[in-house]
Order: sequence, then C-alpha cells, then structure tokens
Amino acid sequence: MTVPDNSLLEADFELGFTYTRSPGIIIGKFLAALKQQKIYGIRANDGSVLFPPTEYDPRTAESLDDFVPLSDRGRLLYWTWIDQPRDHHQMSQSFAFAMIQLDGADVPFLHRMLADSPEHLSSGMAVKVQWAEERRGAITDIHGFVSATGG
Repeated sequence: MTVPDNSLLEADFELGFTYTRSPGIIIGKFLAALKQQKIYGIRANDGSVLFPPTEYDPRTAESLDDFVPLSDRGRLLYWTWIDQPRDHHQMSQSFAFAMIQLDGADVPFLHRMLADSPEHLSSGMAVKVQWAEERRGAITDIHGFVSATGG
C-alpha cells in the first residue's frame, strides 16, 4: 500500500498527569499542622530542632520522626527590604525577606517579614506569625511575620 506524501496522521492529545503527589508522612504532618495554625519542628539525631522539619538528618542521613511543637514566636535575625514587590512576590505592599528563628528551633528559616517600612525592623527583634486568612496546608499558611510588640 502506498501512502501519498502529503497525507498526515493526526490525533487529539492532551498531556496530563493522572496522579497527585503525596508530600509523605513528615512533610504531610507539618503541612496539615500549619492548616490548623500549629507549628512543628523535628528533632535531629544530635538533639537540635530543625524547622521546617526534614525527613532525614542533614548530618547522618538517618530517618527522623520526633516531632517537636514550636512557638508561633521567634526572632528576626537578618532581613532585606523589598520596596517594590514584583508579581512573583505575590505581595502588593513592601515587605522584607527575613531569616526568622522560631522559639524552640535551633536553625532559622526564610520567610516574609511584614512591616510598614524598614525603619520598623531591627535584627534581634521579637516577631510572631501572622496566619493567612484562608489556610490550605502550605507554607503560605504563614502569611508572614509581624512585630511581637506591635511596633
């Protein structure tokens, strides 16, 4: 059988993924807790508390499962001011990217610090979580951090 050179075979096709990724036991528990306005770290083999929790010890690669309840308060360690947020920042007002160390955790993590101006921020200041109005089990359930003293 001869097929003419100008004929094309066509079929409709839509690329899709028919599965949902599971975050696993450790990250799943952490995200579910955030939705309930609770914060957990995880104890590493050397006794330090990691936040956000990891599935494996960063030094020994052993599995971790000892969850530690953490405070919704902490300290602002370092920060950089974002005066004019861009679309990818998902913020309409100025804010700071900040390294926050929660009370009870031994390591800081990166999140948003919310303030009217950089003059309201100082390294070492006490901060607290500002929860998102609608939570869905994601790190963005923590909308950002604000001064714990209201200043």
